[in-house]
Amino acid sequence: MRITIALIIVAGTLAACTNTPTNKFADPILIRIAEFQDRRQADSLHLFFKHANPEYRKEAVLAFASVQDTLSVDPLLEVLRFDKEAEVRKEAAIALGQIAVKPAAAALWKALQEEKNPVVLRHILESCGKTFMGGDVDQLTLPVKDSLISEGLAWAYYRLGLRNKADSTIALKAIGFLKPAYGLQTRLAAANFFMRGARQFDFAEAALIDAAKNDKSPWIRACVTTALRRIKSPSSRDALKQILRADADYRVRIGAVRALQEFPQTEVKAELYEALKDKNVNVAVTAAEAILAKASAEQAAEIASLAQATTHKRVRGLLYEASLSGLDSEAVVTEITHLYETEPDVYGKAALLSALGKSSRAVTFIDHELQTTTVPVIKSTAATALVSVNRNPAFNPAQKKDFANIYIKAIQTGDPAVIGIVADALTDPALGYKEIITDYTFLKEAKNKLSLPKDNEALQPLEAALAYFEGRKAADPVKNEFNHPINWELVKGIPKDQRVLIKTEKGDITLRLLVEEAPGSVANFVQLTTSKYFDGKNFHRVVPNFVIQGGCNRGDGWGSEDYSIRSEFSERHYTEGSVGMASAGKDTEGTQWFITHSPTPHLDGRYSIFAVTEAGMDVVHQIEVGDKIISVSLIK
Repeated sequence: MRITIALIIVAGTLAACTNTPTNKFADPILIRIAEFQDRRQADSLHLFFKHANPEYRKEAVLAFASVQDTLSVDPLLEVLRFDKEAEVRKEAAIALGQIAVKPAAAALWKALQEEKNPVVLRHILESCGKTFMGGDVDQLTLPVKDSLISEGLAWAYYRLGLRNKADSTIALKAIGFLKPAYGLQTRLAAANFFMRGARQFDFAEAALIDAAKNDKSPWIRACVTTALRRIKSPSSRDALKQILRADADYRVRIGAVRALQEFPQTEVKAELYEALKDKNVNVAVTAAEAILAKASAEQAAEIASLAQATTHKRVRGLLYEASLSGLDSEAVVTEITHLYETEPDVYGKAALLSALGKSSRAVTFIDHELQTTTVPVIKSTAATALVSVNRNPAFNPAQKKDFANIYIKAIQTGDPAVIGIVADALTDPALGYKEIITDYTFLKEAKNKLSLPKDNEALQPLEAALAYFEGRKAADPVKNEFNHPINWELVKGIPKDQRVLIKTEKGDITLRLLVEEAPGSVANFVQLTTSKYFDGKNFHRVVPNFVIQGGCNRGDGWGSEDYSIRSEFSERHYTEGSVGMASAGKDTEGTQWFITHSPTPHLDGRYSIFAVTEAGMDVVHQIEVGDKIISVSLIK
């Protein structure tokens, strides 16, 4: 997809709306720096490290958060230690954290001893958490002199936890940061640490329960409530039940459901069943997922009755899946296939087809759908369902030869999603297809039908499958070469506070584009918006209290176009309403984007943030899988 004359006219129209520069890229030197970043030209960026203008130094240094060139650690350390401007040193600390190699850790440790500015120290500390190894952790003993230091330490602990580098000593320090006296960011980092990074922390039960019930921020209550899943005590269980009944924020109730899922089913069944009736559908979906995770043969009939009673398509599909997971019932399979034939909504069909992935009785039906449908959502769901049948512990090995033929035919459909899903299954040694499939020409033929950058996500598992069957070490992951230069004329015409209106079936959402932070991503989004690319498409993915995702031309998450753009990372953290570019890895972004329900710091520095939600978060919280995007337009 290329920039057209019409889009250049749009850029000119946007620029004509004001007599002053629309954004910082009116400065041609800033364009040069951003262009070097986009093309990953590290040496050219180094030339700006000693420029007289601190703004240019800052931009050139921060570019390495995206470029992530390991050979640039020493030049960045020199900036971090000796640049006179605190803002420039801060960006150097962020860039070193993004590079995340051992020399970067050593560089940050040296700067930690020398830096006096608390703002810079805060970012050095967080980057230490991204780079320090096990033995380095003891060095994070800075005295807490102000809120910025506590914030930096808390985020350092969180980053260490994400990398499995945090021990019980860190957990003891982190629990103190949940106290109400600390600022929101410090408490948020500590809450996320216990949700995602900490391992054994039974000693913190009382403090966690107190925060889960009483912290003023629903973001923190949701994290800490989820963290209680690791403390399987009666007092933790009872607190979770109380939170599920009483907390007004649906995200906290989701945390309670996810935590209760870890307790014995007999102790929490009534609460999970009741949560299916929650006024917020995301809570109901999460409850259905929890029931699926714990389903047993004894409950199969009871869960099937719950499925029959619900009117929500996704919840119904998950409950039927739970019923079949407990007991592969011919009557339930018949019931599901009948509903499938009469269901008018494609996402409702997909939910039912996914449920059939728990039944070996449904293989013929699923395979028929895969081979005959023209709907991408159904095709990819069918492939996933077949693999689900295959991975079931009850799978009959006598079916393996038949499944091999089914897989070969599936790959031969040429559908990129099906190829990616099935190739991943064929690569699994536990499934044992290397001993059965001796002629893997079909994999080579499938590869010839795919191309970069469009089919990157399918080519990754396909390349791995070829290496597996050829008995060789898998090559490095395929990478998208630079293929889509930024249209700077378009960028220069986008106001730095440009708003976008997303009209959906549930209401309107207003975004503010961050053109000065992510010019390539914003230009791409504006280009797609002005060509009406998003109009009429669906939100194809919704993960409760995580994200809603759209922009897929297939409607199943496997869609893309024949180009990719570069990742653009900055100091910005993912918070509630952040808008990010979906990707299959660094520098593979294209048309898909997502909006977050809550802060999601594990995405920081991994997915480009190009906009923030300014209005309509109530709509974001209501969006469901399959909801239609009526239109996306620039607000004049």
